[in-house]
Amino acid sequence: MSHGPAQPLTAPASGPLHGTAHVPGDKSISHRSLILGALAVGETRISGLLEGQDVLDTGRAMQAFGATVGKDGEDWVVHGVGVGGLLEPEDVIDCGNSGTGVRLLMGVAATHGFAVTYTGDASLRSRPMARVTEPLALFGAEAHGRSGGRLPMTVVGASDPVPVAYTTPMASAQVKSAVLLAGLNAPGETVVTEREATRDHSERMLRGFGAQVETERTGEGFVIRLQGRPELTAQRIAVPRDPSSAAFPVCAALIVPGSDVLVPNIGLNPTRAGLFETLREMGADLTYESPREEGGEPAADLRARFSPDMRGVEVPPERAASMIDEYPILSVVAACAEGTTVMRGVAELRVKESDRIDAMATGLRAMGVEVRDGPDWWEVDGLGAGGLPGGVTVQARLDHRIAMSFLIAGMAARRPVTVDDAGPIATSFPIFRGLMEGLGAQFE
Repeated sequence: MSHGPAQPLTAPASGPLHGTAHVPGDKSISHRSLILGALAVGETRISGLLEGQDVLDTGRAMQAFGATVGKDGEDWVVHGVGVGGLLEPEDVIDCGNSGTGVRLLMGVAATHGFAVTYTGDASLRSRPMARVTEPLALFGAEAHGRSGGRLPMTVVGASDPVPVAYTTPMASAQVKSAVLLAGLNAPGETVVTEREATRDHSERMLRGFGAQVETERTGEGFVIRLQGRPELTAQRIAVPRDPSSAAFPVCAALIVPGSDVLVPNIGLNPTRAGLFETLREMGADLTYESPREEGGEPAADLRARFSPDMRGVEVPPERAASMIDEYPILSVVAACAEGTTVMRGVAELRVKESDRIDAMATGLRAMGVEVRDGPDWWEVDGLGAGGLPGGVTVQARLDHRIAMSFLIAGMAARRPVTVDDAGPIATSFPIFRGLMEGLGAQFE
């Protein structure tokens, strides 16, 4: 992806942060609420939908399948066609950049007796789709794409689908979800077995719409059973806000003296909320207010207050999957705590948008923080509340989470911290700067 000229940004020490931080809606749940709304009978109303390009492309696709999708004030409204009621689209379905979108849509349509052609942008057209089309073939669907199983691809749906039992070869919530969505319009019981648990947004939301979905842990792994041909009932959904985005205002409030910040309606799905659990173990003043369920997902309002007495902890390696994107900002909190924070089982951080362990370790060391690291682990020795010297320029390496993490560090440091390029923040959190400044941060 081309990137314009660098946009350096400096974060000086911040006064107390106060107010309410409305972070963007969760992308995974936004996609699924549009798809299931289109398969339900009646009018589904969705508030807090993430209006990013990927999600809007999914909404357009559901319209091409015969549902009515539109905006009414702040809400999105979907008039569904019922399970099995999808119509053959008149044109190619363009999923833009969204791997989630195209794989879920292929699943939904695979058990309807018509052909659909899918395409996307250059990046999506280079990604292999066989991991989804192979299990869909078991239902009776046929896929015809470019070499290597790539888009553009036509999937001819099964007019007489059969139920399927499938074990996923790799941990992938997208593959699991595609098979379950295909199973909706197959008779009998569709069964998916995964050796290790992946994000369970699809199962939760299917139950929320009235499908019969059971998950059981066995010697083989996690077994998910779905009863086919249910009647899905329209819902009112408030999309929980994205926990990965919430991490930044929450952590800033914990390390900036005098702060008290409310972050409403955050999704607390256990497969995503490991950071908040870890912060509370460190002694953070972080409370869950008004716990509730939204579209089958646990959610609550998070209140974070300045916590001068946090202590380093050893984060259990098995928690890594539920907070993999949050280790960079956790390392900043660790630098402001007493004692050592140990993070293990995190090799995946080496192959994200950048080598996130190296990027954070290099910047923190430049600030005077002791960091040790290995292939799949790192340790940060905290300097205590108010102990971060700052006074450096760090390289974000075109990685949005590295850039945001160091800006938060600057807010709690004695001297300003400059990030060489804050441009990439727009990919995941375009309103980051405005939201933080609204709480009292001052970036220059």
